[in-house]
Amino acid sequence: MDYSLLKTIDSPADLRRLPRTELKRLADELRAYVLESVSKTGGHLGSNLGTVELTVALHYVFNTPEDRLVWDVGHQTYPHKVLTGRRDRMSGLRQLGGISGFPRRDESEYDTFGTGHSSTSISAAHGMAMAAKLKGENRKAVAIIGDGSMTAGMAFEALNNAGVAHGGVLGDVLVILNDNDMSISPPVGALNKYLARLMSGSFYAAAREGAKSVLKNTPLYEFARKFEEHTKGMVVPGTIFEEFGFNYVGPIDGHDLDSLVPTLENLRDKKGPQFLHIVTKKGAGYKLAEADPVKYHAASGKFDPAVGFVKPATPPKLTFTQVFGDWLCDMAEADPRLVGITPAMREGSGMVEFHKRFPQRYHDVGIAEQHSVTFAAGLACEGVKPVVAIYSTFLQRAYDQLVHDVAIQNLPVLFALDRAGLVGADGATHAGNYDIAYTRCIPNMSVLTPADENECRQALYTGFLHDGPVTVRYPRGAGVGVVPEAKMTAQPWGKGEVRRRGERVAILAFGTLLYPALEAAERLNATVANMRFVKPLDAELVAELARSHDALVTVEDGCIMGGAGSAVTEALNAAGLSIPVLQLGLPDEFIEHGDPAKLMSLCGLDAAGIEASIVKRFGAKPAVVRASAG
Repeated sequence: MDYSLLKTIDSPADLRRLPRTELKRLADELRAYVLESVSKTGGHLGSNLGTVELTVALHYVFNTPEDRLVWDVGHQTYPHKVLTGRRDRMSGLRQLGGISGFPRRDESEYDTFGTGHSSTSISAAHGMAMAAKLKGENRKAVAIIGDGSMTAGMAFEALNNAGVAHGGVLGDVLVILNDNDMSISPPVGALNKYLARLMSGSFYAAAREGAKSVLKNTPLYEFARKFEEHTKGMVVPGTIFEEFGFNYVGPIDGHDLDSLVPTLENLRDKKGPQFLHIVTKKGAGYKLAEADPVKYHAASGKFDPAVGFVKPATPPKLTFTQVFGDWLCDMAEADPRLVGITPAMREGSGMVEFHKRFPQRYHDVGIAEQHSVTFAAGLACEGVKPVVAIYSTFLQRAYDQLVHDVAIQNLPVLFALDRAGLVGADGATHAGNYDIAYTRCIPNMSVLTPADENECRQALYTGFLHDGPVTVRYPRGAGVGVVPEAKMTAQPWGKGEVRRRGERVAILAFGTLLYPALEAAERLNATVANMRFVKPLDAELVAELARSHDALVTVEDGCIMGGAGSAVTEALNAAGLSIPVLQLGLPDEFIEHGDPAKLMSLCGLDAAGIEASIVKRFGAKPAVVRASAG
């Protein structure tokens, strides 16, 4: 495709100059361009193909960026990026130095709110709408949220707040529910299209308000209100949103520009909270993605659009996620008390096979991280053994529940923290940099950091047996290739191990950075300890290494502040030991998106970086500064 029309669109202002008859052609070119771009860079696919017409219609109808668009999660914003001046930068999507795969305020004025996690859009758009009222500005705020994101309590908290007048003022906020999964009855078609246009138009609104004024203060008013509500509820599934104070319109076909554009124009001109329900298809326009939206949710790398995703010629290494999934099934077979819980990440957390084999013990609670943790706490109170499979970055959203509902009650809940450390192309919003710091400070919590695939399996087993809350953290992707042993063996609780004996410097490695630490130690002739536990920390091993070496180095793929290195220094202080300690980990900044290996190198956490940091701090042969008591 030559993209002759798309190439003329360098901003939404150019789009708004087009005759409406050209929008369908533009959408076709935009969809093809997004597909071609993602096939070269990798990234989210199905969700972006599904929002092409919606994106075109939004920028055509609304005066962006003056009118604010807030995209929930933001993984469906590639068409938005193309239309807002970033078409030529799509070749660097999600790569170091390139544009983000999510909206970012510092990337474009059209990215009005930075996202990455779900269910935040309505709250942010409501805030923007109320700010406009406060400042006397006449502009709209639009939240575009998927049906999956609507499962989170935060979305309903925002609806509950946005539909109520504050000081007699309602914000001009439009919520668009992009429904690509729910079953809609009756089917989307001509009747729904007609009703949507009718209910969003001025005649319906005028008739409705006129009837209110005539009937008000009469016995018929309440009857008419309920009749309208129930009659409307019979033809559209919007009664719940009307109860929140929104004017509900829809459902309509989200790929039909002839329906989308006039409906959005009607809603643009209405005051107060509006709700538009559209129905789209993930992967729309690309038959392979339409047929398998789960598989084509995202592309991990390059692919041929004509062929689709193909299995690599050589089998990939076993990932930590697969290690967890295999362990979960084996543990469930051995212990009927085990229940698996995920907040809407069945595939991502490796629970597909568990779901198939143990459907009655599998719980996908939707995008509801807070609920997932307290739900697990309730199960644990009754003698069930819950395993919560959750990304490190998503557990942040349930911190109060982790403290209040699990830790205070010292309940035996195992948290399998996937995506610990840097995650690469998804960037700062998805990086699991902070879980060591935010979990180890909680009383009763234990924190395990396995170094490889086999240790991960054994750490999960060890944590499952523990009578208290435990996190087992592991990174995205594969490890060094250590084949997990079929037999599950409990690790000595709170004990590390010395993997290499050297001189002068002892490196205390937490997690998968054990292996680059061993590589660096070979060149430095340093001692290396595989610590395995951040909490309870092996304080005896720390003290023994401090007394027998001139300096200690801690290495972790988490934030330095409050992390495992901090735990080591606390243990040294408690023991009255004074020794130089170099803490290596992730710096006090948000790490950009890019290739994970390159990012780790830039952070000095590959073998060369660890070696260079040690030499810079202590020299090739550190000066003798023996540990002393007192």
